[in-house]
Amino acid sequence: MIAELDTVLKYPDRASVERLQTAKLRALMAAVLPANPFQARKMGGFDPAVLTGNLTSFARLVPFTLKREIVKDQCEYPPYGSNLTFPLAQYVRCHHTSGSTSAPILWLDTQESWSHIVDNWAQIFAAAGVRRDDRFFFAFSFGPFLGFWSAFDAAQRLGNFCVPGGAMSSLARLQAIHKHRVTVLCCTPTYARHLGETAREAGLDPRLSQVRLVIVAGEPGGSLPATRAMIESLWPGSRVFDHHGMTEVGPVSYQCPACPGTLHILESAYYPEIIDPKTGLKTPPGETGELILTTLDRIGSPLLRYRTGDLVKAPISTVCACGRQELACEGGILGRVDDMVIVRGVNVYPGLIEEVIHTYPEISEFRVTLDVRNAMAELSLEAETAVYGYETTPLQKRLEEALESALNLRVPVQLRPPGSLPRFEMKARRWQRIA
Repeated sequence: MIAELDTVLKYPDRASVERLQTAKLRALMAAVLPANPFQARKMGGFDPAVLTGNLTSFARLVPFTLKREIVKDQCEYPPYGSNLTFPLAQYVRCHHTSGSTSAPILWLDTQESWSHIVDNWAQIFAAAGVRRDDRFFFAFSFGPFLGFWSAFDAAQRLGNFCVPGGAMSSLARLQAIHKHRVTVLCCTPTYARHLGETAREAGLDPRLSQVRLVIVAGEPGGSLPATRAMIESLWPGSRVFDHHGMTEVGPVSYQCPACPGTLHILESAYYPEIIDPKTGLKTPPGETGELILTTLDRIGSPLLRYRTGDLVKAPISTVCACGRQELACEGGILGRVDDMVIVRGVNVYPGLIEEVIHTYPEISEFRVTLDVRNAMAELSLEAETAVYGYETTPLQKRLEEALESALNLRVPVQLRPPGSLPRFEMKARRWQRIA
């Protein structure tokens, strides 16, 4: 009982969390209005003084910010838009979104904003159990999207050994991981699996790897039990640690140390809400809704009540099993509002299909086709087998039955030979639409 009480007391209670958020919100609004043209136009004559100890006043008075508003603003005020609180000379970094759901959005950061983002990653590393002697490998391209840039800076700030893995083949990355005795691998869930499979195909003994921690982001897979198990089997002795973030807002969440599959929101840096995406009203506990975020520290390029499009489950309790009272989203990111499709009256989320597929070690990759040319949409799936020969087994029938059981929908499956489907380094794009 004493140990449990100590765990709870280590973390701020809800009242403390909300006091901090309220103070930061008032400071944010005072700095942004009227200096930031985009926010000033949206907010009109908003008075920050109305933000008292009750955060509901902020949610009641401040409108949502939509991605299409940001895209439109950058078209009207190229190239960076007008969501800038300070003169352009104060901005030191530029990143842009992947453009997977809209036109790419450019995002600028001041040195102060970037420092806050790096601080957030330091919190994520602490929750993951990163040690001073850990050696990092970042298996991403170091392109203009935010990716793991801030994580790389955070690891360096903490004094860890870091290897950037941009512009390298998968085999070269594996060789570097072994040569530098890497203990922490940072990449997408899809690429962690691909690297493990590449190692197996190249005859590299996975038991020789010293990787003990695989920090994943960029896709929901890190919180899916089957995906986690698959990655951990390919990297023996390792543990998967999930995280999610967005270029527009920065690093947002981290895996609960006590409950893998649950993501905590960094409420010291964000004011989160969960709403019904159709009505805009607060989602009841236990129900699925859209995550709304207000950035509390990114004053140079702020977002107020930003509709992320990410679907999460509203928590039933304010206290997690780990003792933290930050917002805990069971199941992590469940999908996206714009990813959910309706097929013959059934709501289908990509994450559920991935969870089914990854329970089959015989399948190494897959692709889903949504055909909407007729009045009734049709869903079909291509599954790439891990080795030759599975095409003559009952695998296809078993997979179709599993999908029908999970989705309450018949999904035709075609088996493909090894190496026939695309591989992805960053966000996997496994869905194609035929219209």
